[in-house]
Amino acid sequence: MLTLFTDTDTDFTPEVAKEYGYRLISMPYAIDAKTIFPYEDFDVFDADAFYNSLRSGVLPTTGGISKERYLNYFRPEFEKGNDIFYVHFSAKMTVTFNAMNEAVEELKKEFPERKFYALDTKGITIVSYNIVREIGDMFNAGKTVEEVLAWGDREILHFAQYFFADDLKFFKRSGRVKGIAATMGTLLGIRPIICMNDEGEMISIGKERGRANAIDRLVRAVEELGDDVKNHRIVIGHTGAPDIAKEIETALRARLGDDLNIETVITNPTAGAHCGPNGAGVSFHAKRRI
Repeated sequence: MLTLFTDTDTDFTPEVAKEYGYRLISMPYAIDAKTIFPYEDFDVFDADAFYNSLRSGVLPTTGGISKERYLNYFRPEFEKGNDIFYVHFSAKMTVTFNAMNEAVEELKKEFPERKFYALDTKGITIVSYNIVREIGDMFNAGKTVEEVLAWGDREILHFAQYFFADDLKFFKRSGRVKGIAATMGTLLGIRPIICMNDEGEMISIGKERGRANAIDRLVRAVEELGDDVKNHRIVIGHTGAPDIAKEIETALRARLGDDLNIETVITNPTAGAHCGPNGAGVSFHAKRRI
């Protein structure tokens, strides 16, 4: 048997995970020195409360998980005689995968007959969500591990993500975005346009003044880079800003057609701690990421 894993930084919720049989690895964040594990310390993410707290001045921090927690996730599956396939967010964005690798090496010695497969989406939030969904669809359709891994080699970098942040202090504090200093300014309404590169890093590729221009930049990215978008999901994500997500959806349908397969998700709190509130983005199947 094969057990599928993904993590909460892919924007998967327990409800979506259940559709495919994924088990969720919870990636934590901390507020006032209290560490919180999504969907372990709470059942439902109260996005309004979380993003309103950020608007009021709360600045969460994030961190990886320990080797012991990875052992607690994986060992029971190996004990049952199951192999593991873990589709995860970008290894370039955290050192937590060092702990995971240590745990896997320990388990391989304990269970030498078991197999552990990992597929790096080289993304986070909605682009990872998009990829993890596609992989779930493939397994549900009866594809083998080898077929899914081969698909990953071909297709991971054909899923793009473009988004903008509303308040630069969150990204400035986290240091997660390359080139963000170039977009730092004091002018109100400047929004950096950020994407995932081929290495799985967030990079700033420019800036727009005002929400309307930022939304237009995202839609133009889909128009210019999109590849067979109507036969793939377009995923819109937002950090407590459903009105902005709706504006993006309306613009996409107006320019690319009402028959788009669009899904809107709320950015998970761990990633949202870096993005801040009132941000939004889009993920789509693309000729290339940039």
